[in-house]
Amino acid sequence: MHSTALLVIVILTAVAFDFTNGFHDTANAMATSIATGALRPRAAVALSGVLNLVGAFLSVSVAATIASGIVDSAQVTLPIIFAGLLGAIAWNVFTWYFGLPSSSSHALVGGVIGATAAAAGFDAVKGQSVLSKVIIPAVLSPFIAGVVALVATFVAYRVSQPNRAPGTRNVFRYGQLASASLVSLAHGTNDAQKTMGVVTLALITAGHLPKNSTPPLWVIAMCGLTIAIGTYLGGWRVIRPVGHGLTNVEAPQGFCAETASAAVLLISTHGGVPLSTTQITTGSVIGSGLGKRAAEVRWGMAGRMVSAWIITIPAAALVAAAIGWVTRGGNAAATVTVSLLAAAALAGVWWHSRRQPVTADNVNDVTESRQLAPTAA
Repeated sequence: MHSTALLVIVILTAVAFDFTNGFHDTANAMATSIATGALRPRAAVALSGVLNLVGAFLSVSVAATIASGIVDSAQVTLPIIFAGLLGAIAWNVFTWYFGLPSSSSHALVGGVIGATAAAAGFDAVKGQSVLSKVIIPAVLSPFIAGVVALVATFVAYRVSQPNRAPGTRNVFRYGQLASASLVSLAHGTNDAQKTMGVVTLALITAGHLPKNSTPPLWVIAMCGLTIAIGTYLGGWRVIRPVGHGLTNVEAPQGFCAETASAAVLLISTHGGVPLSTTQITTGSVIGSGLGKRAAEVRWGMAGRMVSAWIITIPAAALVAAAIGWVTRGGNAAATVTVSLLAAAALAGVWWHSRRQPVTADNVNDVTESRQLAPTAA
């Protein structure tokens, strides 16, 4: 296949991944605000989408890590990038269908690693960088966010409990407008950049940019707008279990969880670390449950979420490696066939999900929010 045509396919696939990243990760910023009633569902996703777009323009540190910090860009080809993106998209859609808040970031990292290792060998994977910038932060970040949220929630209830005036809790609801907005802004600075990094890597591979280039303005704008649109459409299937499935979130807990998530995300973005917004948010919500006296934390659901986190990178890597094997060498027929089959499969999953849809109108249906099964999501 002509390199220009293949580059176009890769960029379109990257846009598709960015879109799934947006609707899959809406829960990270807005689930608790929707659950507490601080924001109406549609207003929440609209606000989150706008701030994701703004955040995309604030930094390119994470994009640089994805573009050159995980694999050796000199050994990466366009078919490898294509396979990595499809592996990540497959995992995003699979977990969205089951209402599992898994990491889009780690799905992308896993896809790129799997496709690169299958085509160029494990020597092309920067193992030390993956360990220091992906694996270790993935293990530590939920605990750090959880501890911060736990302490903040404990203090918030100690401060507000003596004052039983009816408007006391409303103060925290208003505070959630700011804290949820900050999480959305932080999400844009971190997650939108991951697709920017992949597109930049593709442009470098195709010879349109020099090595170690930063994303051009049009790439930043494209990725920021795409993730914003995906966010606006709302990942209701994931918002429900995050907002209601882990613990019964009240306004003080929601405010503290969102503030903790935003703080950890912004610090990681400054350091160019592609953290999982999903893991940070989940850790914060659990911490907020532990910080409130007599609050119930549903460890069974938390365990299922953690299991999904653990298998995200290897699962996306295996799918990407298989796709990379089929499309190796940039064979035109194989690439087009895989693209069409993937589009048909994703459309089939979406169609099947409409049999029992989760929408803005029923996202706060608590009776179903604690289940993670196809019929409940």
